[in-house]
Amino acid sequence: MRLHAIISGRVQGVFFRVNTRNKANELGLSGWVKNRWDGKVEVICEGSKEMLEIMLKWLKKGPKYAFVENVDYSIEEKDKEFGNFEIIY
Repeated sequence: MRLHAIISGRVQGVFFRVNTRNKANELGLSGWVKNRWDGKVEVICEGSKEMLEIMLKWLKKGPKYAFVENVDYSIEEKDKEFGNFEIIY
């Protein structure tokens, strides 16, 4: 399964990407996270539905200094495309 999420709020400059990578690794997910030009953060991750639901719940809260206003997301069936989880710059 694949989760594609776009997170808005105070999500850049608060270590959102690093903490997202750490959470994804903890959950055994693969994919990537990146800052977008519009101030949002974008995440694509793959794994079991249960682990993706845990990640989604975490994304709705974010790390300590973040303030998440909204998470637009979709969960769909996809082939495994990624080998690990990385930050895209």
